[in-house]
Amino acid sequence: MFNALIVNKDDEGKTSAAITQISEDQLPHGDVLVAVEYTTVNYKDGLCMSPGGGGLVRNYPHVPGIDFSGTVETSSDPRYKAGDKVVLTGWRVGEAHWGGYAQKARVKADWLVPLPAGLDARQAMAVGTAGLTSMLSVMALEDHGIKSGPVLVTGAAGGVGSVAVAILAALGHEVAGVTGRPETADYLKSLGATQIVAREEINETVKRPLEGETWGGCIDAVGGAMLARVLGQMQYGASVASVGLAGGAGLPATVIPFLLRGVNLLGIDSVMQPYDNRVRAWGRVAKDLPMDKLEAMVVPATMSDLPKLTADILNGQVKGRVVVDMNA
Repeated sequence: MFNALIVNKDDEGKTSAAITQISEDQLPHGDVLVAVEYTTVNYKDGLCMSPGGGGLVRNYPHVPGIDFSGTVETSSDPRYKAGDKVVLTGWRVGEAHWGGYAQKARVKADWLVPLPAGLDARQAMAVGTAGLTSMLSVMALEDHGIKSGPVLVTGAAGGVGSVAVAILAALGHEVAGVTGRPETADYLKSLGATQIVAREEINETVKRPLEGETWGGCIDAVGGAMLARVLGQMQYGASVASVGLAGGAGLPATVIPFLLRGVNLLGIDSVMQPYDNRVRAWGRVAKDLPMDKLEAMVVPATMSDLPKLTADILNGQVKGRVVVDMNA
Protein backbone atom coordinates (compact mmCIF):
# COMPACT_ATOMS: atom_id res chain seq x y z
CA MET A 1 0.00 0.00 0.00
CA PHE A 2 1.12 3.58 -0.64
CA ASN A 3 -0.22 7.12 -0.40
CA ALA A 4 -2.07 8.93 -3.18
CA LEU A 5 -4.00 12.18 -3.35
CA ILE A 6 -7.39 11.02 -4.63
CA VAL A 7 -9.91 13.49 -6.02
CA ASN A 8 -13.56 12.40 -5.96
CA LYS A 9 -16.72 14.05 -7.29
CA ASP A 10 -20.10 13.67 -5.59
CA ASP A 11 -23.54 13.47 -7.17
CA GLU A 12 -23.89 17.25 -7.01
CA GLY A 13 -20.68 17.74 -8.96
CA LYS A 14 -18.59 18.93 -6.03
CA THR A 15 -15.02 17.68 -5.85
CA SER A 16 -13.01 16.80 -2.76
CA ALA A 17 -9.46 15.59 -2.29
CA ALA A 18 -7.91 13.41 0.39
CA ILE A 19 -4.68 11.50 0.89
CA THR A 20 -5.65 7.84 0.73
CA GLN A 21 -3.85 4.51 0.90
CA ILE A 22 -4.19 2.51 -2.31
CA SER A 23 -2.59 -0.61 -3.79
CA GLU A 24 -0.70 -1.16 -7.05
CA ASP A 25 -3.62 -3.05 -8.61
CA GLN A 26 -5.69 0.15 -8.42
CA LEU A 27 -3.28 1.97 -10.75
CA PRO A 28 -4.19 2.25 -14.45
CA HIS A 29 -2.58 0.00 -17.04
CA GLY A 30 0.86 0.87 -18.38
CA ASP A 31 4.28 -0.51 -19.33
CA VAL A 32 6.35 0.97 -16.51
CA LEU A 33 5.80 1.20 -12.76
CA VAL A 34 7.64 4.17 -11.26
CA ALA A 35 8.31 4.94 -7.61
CA VAL A 36 7.54 8.66 -7.61
CA GLU A 37 10.11 10.69 -5.68
CA TYR A 38 9.18 14.28 -6.57
CA THR A 39 6.39 16.15 -8.27
CA THR A 40 5.42 19.80 -8.51
CA VAL A 41 2.48 22.19 -8.83
CA ASN A 42 1.40 23.60 -12.18
CA TYR A 43 -1.54 25.73 -13.28
CA LYS A 44 -3.14 22.65 -14.83
CA ASP A 45 -2.86 20.84 -11.51
CA GLY A 46 -4.84 23.64 -9.93
CA LEU A 47 -7.51 23.26 -12.61
CA CYS A 48 -7.64 19.48 -12.14
CA MET A 49 -8.20 19.94 -8.40
CA SER A 50 -10.87 22.61 -8.90
CA PRO A 51 -14.64 21.98 -9.07
CA GLY A 52 -15.41 20.16 -12.29
CA GLY A 53 -11.74 19.38 -12.87
CA GLY A 54 -11.28 22.55 -14.90
CA GLY A 55 -12.69 20.73 -17.91
CA LEU A 56 -9.57 18.53 -18.00
CA VAL A 57 -10.53 15.53 -15.84
CA ARG A 58 -12.91 13.04 -17.43
CA ASN A 59 -13.25 10.29 -14.85
CA TYR A 60 -13.29 10.04 -11.06
CA PRO A 61 -11.74 9.01 -8.75
CA HIS A 62 -8.66 10.73 -10.10
CA VAL A 63 -5.01 11.32 -9.20
CA PRO A 64 -3.73 14.70 -10.50
CA GLY A 65 -0.09 15.66 -11.05
CA ILE A 66 1.03 16.42 -14.61
CA ASP A 67 4.70 15.69 -14.01
CA PHE A 68 6.96 13.62 -11.78
CA SER A 69 10.44 12.16 -11.42
CA GLY A 70 11.40 8.87 -9.85
CA THR A 71 12.88 5.40 -10.19
CA VAL A 72 11.62 2.53 -12.32
CA GLU A 73 10.44 -0.43 -10.23
CA THR A 74 9.27 -2.75 -13.03
CA SER A 75 9.05 -2.44 -16.81
CA SER A 76 7.67 -4.61 -19.60
CA ASP A 77 9.33 -2.31 -22.15
CA PRO A 78 13.01 -3.01 -23.00
CA ARG A 79 13.88 0.70 -23.00
CA TYR A 80 13.62 0.85 -19.21
CA LYS A 81 14.70 -1.44 -16.40
CA ALA A 82 14.42 -1.46 -12.63
CA GLY A 83 16.60 1.26 -11.10
CA ASP A 84 16.48 3.64 -14.06
CA LYS A 85 15.85 7.28 -13.18
CA VAL A 86 13.10 8.84 -15.29
CA VAL A 87 11.11 12.04 -15.80
CA LEU A 88 7.56 12.42 -17.06
CA THR A 89 5.89 15.57 -18.37
CA GLY A 90 2.85 15.96 -20.56
CA TRP A 91 0.85 13.37 -22.52
CA ARG A 92 -2.26 14.37 -20.51
CA VAL A 93 -0.96 12.48 -17.49
CA GLY A 94 -2.63 13.98 -14.44
CA GLU A 95 -5.61 14.90 -16.64
CA ALA A 96 -6.93 11.92 -18.61
CA HIS A 97 -4.52 9.47 -16.94
CA TRP A 98 -3.60 9.17 -13.26
CA GLY A 99 -0.59 11.32 -12.49
CA GLY A 100 2.21 12.11 -10.09
CA TYR A 101 0.31 12.95 -6.89
CA ALA A 102 0.90 9.41 -5.65
CA GLN A 103 3.95 7.54 -4.41
CA LYS A 104 3.71 5.19 -7.39
CA ALA A 105 2.58 5.66 -10.98
CA ARG A 106 2.07 3.23 -13.84
CA VAL A 107 2.45 4.81 -17.29
CA LYS A 108 3.33 4.10 -20.91
CA ALA A 109 7.04 3.85 -21.66
CA ASP A 110 6.61 6.31 -24.55
CA TRP A 111 5.72 9.03 -22.06
CA LEU A 112 8.99 8.79 -20.12
CA VAL A 113 12.36 10.43 -20.69
CA PRO A 114 15.59 9.24 -19.04
CA LEU A 115 16.75 11.63 -16.32
CA PRO A 116 19.34 13.80 -18.09
CA ALA A 117 22.95 13.70 -16.97
CA GLY A 118 23.70 16.58 -14.64
CA LEU A 119 20.29 16.61 -12.95
CA ASP A 120 19.00 14.62 -10.00
CA ALA A 121 15.34 13.74 -9.43
CA ARG A 122 14.70 16.76 -7.20
CA GLN A 123 16.30 19.18 -9.65
CA ALA A 124 14.29 17.64 -12.48
CA MET A 125 11.08 18.59 -10.71
CA ALA A 126 12.44 22.01 -9.78
CA VAL A 127 12.50 22.32 -13.58
CA GLY A 128 9.34 20.27 -14.24
CA THR A 129 6.80 20.96 -16.95
CA ALA A 130 7.12 24.71 -16.44
CA GLY A 131 10.88 24.70 -16.86
CA LEU A 132 10.77 22.36 -19.83
CA THR A 133 8.24 24.71 -21.44
CA SER A 134 10.62 27.61 -20.75
CA MET A 135 13.46 25.81 -22.49
CA LEU A 136 11.28 24.90 -25.47
CA SER A 137 10.35 28.58 -25.69
CA VAL A 138 13.98 29.73 -25.60
CA MET A 139 14.85 27.17 -28.30
CA ALA A 140 11.98 28.41 -30.48
CA LEU A 141 13.12 32.03 -30.12
CA GLU A 142 16.68 31.00 -30.97
CA ASP A 143 15.50 29.09 -34.05
CA HIS A 144 13.83 32.29 -35.32
CA GLY A 145 16.63 34.62 -34.20
CA ILE A 146 16.56 36.66 -31.00
CA LYS A 147 17.12 40.32 -31.81
CA SER A 148 19.36 42.72 -29.90
CA GLY A 149 17.88 44.50 -26.94
CA PRO A 150 15.91 43.18 -23.97
CA VAL A 151 13.90 39.96 -24.08
CA LEU A 152 10.56 40.34 -22.30
CA VAL A 153 9.22 37.62 -19.99
CA THR A 154 5.61 38.04 -18.84
CA GLY A 155 4.36 36.34 -15.70
CA ALA A 156 8.02 36.41 -14.77
CA ALA A 157 7.68 35.34 -11.13
CA GLY A 158 5.71 32.20 -11.99
CA GLY A 159 7.12 28.77 -12.78
CA VAL A 160 7.61 29.23 -16.53
CA GLY A 161 8.73 32.82 -16.13
CA SER A 162 11.27 32.17 -13.37
CA VAL A 163 13.11 29.51 -15.34
CA ALA A 164 12.92 31.55 -18.55
CA VAL A 165 14.48 34.58 -16.84
CA ALA A 166 17.33 32.48 -15.44
CA ILE A 167 18.06 30.70 -18.73
CA LEU A 168 17.93 33.84 -20.88
CA ALA A 169 20.18 35.75 -18.46
CA ALA A 170 22.66 32.85 -18.34
CA LEU A 171 22.78 32.87 -22.15
CA GLY A 172 23.79 36.53 -22.06
CA HIS A 173 20.50 38.24 -22.91
CA GLU A 174 19.20 41.36 -21.23
CA VAL A 175 15.94 40.31 -19.57
CA ALA A 176 12.89 42.40 -18.66
CA GLY A 177 10.45 40.69 -16.31
CA VAL A 178 6.77 41.61 -16.09
CA THR A 179 5.12 41.08 -12.71
CA GLY A 180 2.01 42.25 -10.92
CA ARG A 181 3.65 41.61 -7.55
CA PRO A 182 6.16 44.37 -6.70
CA GLU A 183 7.54 42.29 -3.83
CA THR A 184 9.01 39.82 -6.38
CA ALA A 185 11.32 42.42 -7.95
CA ASP A 186 14.38 41.42 -5.90
CA TYR A 187 13.68 37.75 -6.58
CA LEU A 188 13.57 38.37 -10.34
CA LYS A 189 16.76 40.44 -10.23
CA SER A 190 18.47 37.59 -8.37
CA LEU A 191 17.57 35.32 -11.31
CA GLY A 192 19.15 37.77 -13.76
CA ALA A 193 16.43 40.23 -14.75
CA THR A 194 17.86 43.69 -15.38
CA GLN A 195 14.52 45.45 -15.79
CA ILE A 196 11.22 45.05 -13.92
CA VAL A 197 8.04 46.01 -15.78
CA ALA A 198 4.89 46.56 -13.71
CA ARG A 199 1.97 44.56 -15.02
CA GLU A 200 -0.32 47.59 -15.17
CA GLU A 201 2.08 49.28 -17.59
CA ILE A 202 1.54 46.64 -20.24
CA ASN A 203 -1.71 44.89 -19.38
CA GLU A 204 -4.13 46.94 -21.48
CA THR A 205 -4.61 47.19 -25.19
CA VAL A 206 -4.16 50.55 -26.88
CA LYS A 207 -5.72 52.00 -30.02
CA ARG A 208 -2.40 52.11 -31.85
CA PRO A 209 -1.60 48.71 -33.42
CA LEU A 210 2.12 49.54 -33.32
CA GLU A 211 4.22 51.21 -30.62
CA GLY A 212 7.96 51.72 -30.33
CA GLU A 213 10.14 48.73 -31.25
CA THR A 214 11.21 47.72 -27.75
CA TRP A 215 11.66 43.98 -27.34
CA GLY A 216 14.09 41.65 -29.13
CA GLY A 217 12.01 38.63 -28.16
CA CYS A 218 9.34 37.62 -25.68
CA ILE A 219 8.21 34.59 -23.72
CA ASP A 220 4.57 35.18 -22.82
CA ALA A 221 2.82 33.14 -20.14
CA VAL A 222 -0.17 35.47 -19.82
CA GLY A 223 -1.96 35.82 -23.16
CA GLY A 224 -5.03 38.03 -23.49
CA ALA A 225 -4.69 41.80 -23.57
CA MET A 226 -1.05 41.70 -22.47
CA LEU A 227 -0.01 39.55 -25.41
CA ALA A 228 -1.92 41.82 -27.78
CA ARG A 229 -0.09 44.84 -26.41
CA VAL A 230 3.32 43.15 -26.57
CA LEU A 231 2.89 42.23 -30.23
CA GLY A 232 2.81 45.92 -31.11
CA GLN A 233 6.04 46.56 -29.19
CA MET A 234 8.22 43.91 -30.83
CA GLN A 235 11.23 44.81 -32.93
CA TYR A 236 11.12 44.12 -36.67
CA GLY A 237 11.28 40.35 -37.29
CA ALA A 238 11.25 39.51 -33.58
CA SER A 239 9.31 36.59 -32.12
CA VAL A 240 6.92 35.96 -29.24
CA ALA A 241 6.74 32.45 -27.77
CA SER A 242 3.21 31.97 -26.43
CA VAL A 243 3.05 29.48 -23.56
CA GLY A 244 0.08 30.37 -21.35
CA LEU A 245 -3.27 32.04 -20.87
CA ALA A 246 -3.36 33.20 -17.26
CA GLY A 247 -4.72 36.53 -18.57
CA GLY A 248 -7.34 34.95 -20.82
CA ALA A 249 -7.63 32.91 -24.00
CA GLY A 250 -8.81 35.80 -26.15
CA LEU A 251 -6.41 37.85 -28.26
CA PRO A 252 -7.74 41.39 -28.87
CA ALA A 253 -5.09 42.22 -31.46
CA THR A 254 -4.77 43.21 -35.12
CA VAL A 255 -2.66 41.59 -37.83
CA ILE A 256 -0.65 44.81 -38.31
CA PRO A 257 2.43 43.69 -36.28
CA PHE A 258 2.66 40.58 -38.47
CA LEU A 259 2.23 42.45 -41.75
CA LEU A 260 4.29 45.59 -41.13
CA ARG A 261 6.99 44.31 -38.78
CA GLY A 262 7.18 40.62 -39.65
CA VAL A 263 6.57 39.65 -36.02
CA ASN A 264 6.37 35.90 -35.37
CA LEU A 265 3.89 34.40 -32.89
CA LEU A 266 5.20 30.97 -31.90
CA GLY A 267 2.92 28.50 -30.14
CA ILE A 268 4.72 26.33 -27.58
CA ASP A 269 3.20 22.97 -26.67
CA SER A 270 4.94 20.75 -24.15
CA VAL A 271 2.18 18.13 -23.80
CA MET A 272 2.56 16.28 -27.11
CA GLN A 273 6.15 17.36 -27.82
CA PRO A 274 8.04 14.62 -29.76
CA TYR A 275 10.49 12.50 -27.79
CA ASP A 276 13.64 13.67 -29.58
CA ASN A 277 12.88 17.34 -28.92
CA ARG A 278 12.09 16.56 -25.27
CA VAL A 279 15.50 14.94 -24.89
CA ARG A 280 17.12 17.91 -26.65
CA ALA A 281 15.34 20.36 -24.35
CA TRP A 282 16.23 18.45 -21.18
CA GLY A 283 19.85 18.36 -22.31
CA ARG A 284 19.80 22.13 -22.80
CA VAL A 285 18.26 22.59 -19.35
CA ALA A 286 21.09 20.61 -17.75
CA LYS A 287 23.63 22.70 -19.68
CA ASP A 288 22.16 26.21 -19.68
CA LEU A 289 20.14 26.59 -16.47
CA PRO A 290 22.41 27.64 -13.58
CA MET A 291 21.77 25.25 -10.71
CA ASP A 292 22.23 27.97 -8.08
CA LYS A 293 19.51 30.02 -9.78
CA LEU A 294 17.30 26.94 -9.93
CA GLU A 295 17.72 26.34 -6.22
CA ALA A 296 16.75 29.94 -5.50
CA MET A 297 13.37 29.29 -7.17
CA VAL A 298 12.51 26.20 -5.11
CA VAL A 299 9.66 26.22 -2.63
CA PRO A 300 9.77 22.86 -0.78
CA ALA A 301 6.49 21.10 -0.04
CA THR A 302 4.99 17.76 0.97
CA MET A 303 1.96 15.83 -0.24
CA SER A 304 -0.22 17.29 2.51
CA ASP A 305 0.48 20.80 1.13
CA LEU A 306 -0.96 20.02 -2.31
CA PRO A 307 -4.63 20.98 -1.81
CA LYS A 308 -3.71 24.49 -0.65
CA LEU A 309 -0.96 24.97 -3.21
CA THR A 310 -3.15 23.95 -6.14
CA ALA A 311 -5.73 26.51 -5.00
CA ASP A 312 -3.04 29.18 -4.54
CA ILE A 313 -1.61 28.75 -8.03
CA LEU A 314 -5.00 29.52 -9.59
CA ASN A 315 -5.00 32.79 -7.65
CA GLY A 316 -1.50 33.76 -8.76
CA GLN A 317 -0.10 33.24 -5.27
CA VAL A 318 2.67 30.75 -6.07
CA LYS A 319 6.18 32.08 -6.73
CA GLY A 320 8.94 30.08 -8.39
CA ARG A 321 8.99 26.29 -8.48
CA VAL A 322 7.18 24.20 -5.90
CA VAL A 323 8.99 20.88 -5.40
CA VAL A 324 6.93 18.24 -3.59
CA ASP A 325 8.86 15.51 -1.81
CA MET A 326 6.52 12.54 -2.10
CA ASN A 327 8.26 10.62 0.69
CA ALA A 328 8.46 13.43 3.27
